[in-house]
Amino acid sequence: MGTPRAKRSIPLYAQILTGLVVGAVIGFAWPDFGKTLQPIGTAFIKAIKMIVIPLVFCAISLGISKMSKDIKQLGRLGGLAFLWFYTATGFAIVTGITLNHFFHPAQGVELEFTDTVPANLASHIDWTRFFLDIIPDNIIMAAANQKLIPVIFFAICFGLCIGMVGKKGECVIAGMEGILEAMFKMTKGVVATSPLAVAAIIAWAIASQGTVLLLAMGKLIGVFYIGIVILVCIFMIIVKLMGVSPMQTTKKILEPLLLGFTTCSSEVTLPVHMEILERSGIPKRVVSFVIPLGYSFNLDGAALYQSLAITFLAELYGLHLDGPQLLTILITTLIANKGTANVPAAALVVIAVLCQTLGLPVEAIGIITGVDRFMDMGRTFINVYGNTVACIVLNKFGGGHLADSDTRESMERA
Repeated sequence: MGTPRAKRSIPLYAQILTGLVVGAVIGFAWPDFGKTLQPIGTAFIKAIKMIVIPLVFCAISLGISKMSKDIKQLGRLGGLAFLWFYTATGFAIVTGITLNHFFHPAQGVELEFTDTVPANLASHIDWTRFFLDIIPDNIIMAAANQKLIPVIFFAICFGLCIGMVGKKGECVIAGMEGILEAMFKMTKGVVATSPLAVAAIIAWAIASQGTVLLLAMGKLIGVFYIGIVILVCIFMIIVKLMGVSPMQTTKKILEPLLLGFTTCSSEVTLPVHMEILERSGIPKRVVSFVIPLGYSFNLDGAALYQSLAITFLAELYGLHLDGPQLLTILITTLIANKGTANVPAAALVVIAVLCQTLGLPVEAIGIITGVDRFMDMGRTFINVYGNTVACIVLNKFGGGHLADSDTRESMERA
């Protein structure tokens, strides 16, 4: 008799896809029941969010503390990171503007204008306040309010200081390494429930949003997802140029990509994303530095959405955009996209800023608010993919020395 075959477990990404399909069926077929499932998805997202702050703090502090031994390398990696972030974001903005020019999604679309604007949406950005808020006057309060940028700032400063105190800081480093491992264990337990949570979130989204707005804005959504495909193709070419297989890379990060797409939350994907990239061979120091920073400052999907949405609204109002106005959209979006990483409804805030800059009524954003959720899926997806590419590129050009250091440390431990 032959030996029995080992049972093959269903991959998590396949379970998530199944949950997505089941949720869509429930949302269309039984919308009343679908609306009642919202608490399941909310509980899942809350469970992930409770892990993010301690995970990000420990990951960045540890990465910076080890890199602080080589300040030159730290500065080089940081400079390269922001150079890449602005380059990728600028390309995404140009892609959105170009797509509107070719497809004109506003032509022939008749919409009822609404004055509905999210209550927590700011109509402008107070840049002085933004830069001051980066420095937390109370780090505990900043962490409790899920303000990621002040936490990152404090973690960078804390990590630098730990690296400077030498042996006295080793016990602190050991403690944070233990916390980080515990956070990864906790993340695995929470993510195991993701197929059920995804089914609930999708069922609620379809049941509550309905199909009327989706059909009315179908052309805009379709053009947006064409842009997503274009960016994915460009990113895959870049990954190939870095000497890494784009298909293998995509397969490895399917879990965070699908989680980001279905939950519309980059925070949900962060712990899983970091762990997968570390397993793939990218040094922990690079991952711990680039990924949390990228989730706050490398929002390629949001930039694509913002540039496409504002040109769509301009066309809807009959505003012809000439060269200087298009340049204004590029520069304003490039700056505001980075400045709203910690602002509620950040994507809509940038669109509100652009509306004021171009002379459009801020209330115009109410036109796209109804279907924002469906495009939020795509922009979160491409944010995750873009940060994966950023990590690969920065490891190639700024992480070589760190990789050598990690190898030496592994050999010493062995």
